[in-house]
Amino acid sequence: MPIDIKRPLKKFIPHLVSARDQNLNEADIVVRLIKVLEDVLGYDGLQEITREMNVKDKFVDLAVKIDGTVRFLIEAKSAGTELRDRHIEQAERYAAENNIRWVLLTNGTVWNLYHLTFEEGIEYARAFSVDIAMELDKCAECIGLLHRTNVRKGGLDEFWAHRVALGPASIGRALFHENTLRLMRREIRRKEGLTVDEEDLAKALHEMISVEAREVLGPMKIRRTRAPRQARKTAKIVDAEAVEKPHEATEDK
Repeated sequence: MPIDIKRPLKKFIPHLVSARDQNLNEADIVVRLIKVLEDVLGYDGLQEITREMNVKDKFVDLAVKIDGTVRFLIEAKSAGTELRDRHIEQAERYAAENNIRWVLLTNGTVWNLYHLTFEEGIEYARAFSVDIAMELDKCAECIGLLHRTNVRKGGLDEFWAHRVALGPASIGRALFHENTLRLMRREIRRKEGLTVDEEDLAKALHEMISVEAREVLGPMKIRRTRAPRQARKTAKIVDAEAVEKPHEATEDK
């Protein structure tokens, strides 16, 4: 659950917007970010905020630590820079070498948070993107995830797990599972008096989904629950017995 930072963040918004209007350079943005980290997000500037982490002769602007462990990196850009995903490249390499899952990219007003995974190379996904000059409530909710109390309690990881669970890939797996389709067929039969084919139902559902969501889901595929091996073996034995019984009954006659 993100910490409510709406009031302290609101006080800093004019300073960050002013930095944008003046097109301040990266160094000046870093100074303002440190103040936000201290006064809005609750970090100790002397103990928990480290500047210029070295990455193969290049530098990540800021690293935020709790209990001596880096929890996320910050890549800062000048106020006039239009943020691109590729701007986190330097932070990515340091994150991969040190198993750091979170990188914040910001020019002071726009804040983009990325979640990184390292199973097959380095992959990243944008967790949120907000502009503090546009919508205070949404910004406070998202940026509040980075509050020291929330990060220390594992709130960032909980947020990501919830985000993944409700993402198109996860919902698609549940939606196209045979158990879900079976329940839907039963309800259609009850309401419409018609038994529809499982494949036809799955296809109809797939066509209802947006093109963007289909790209995440991939090709339509019905997911089936495999019975445990022992259960399948028992089922075969029962079937064999069912075949033998009519013969036994005939012999008794």
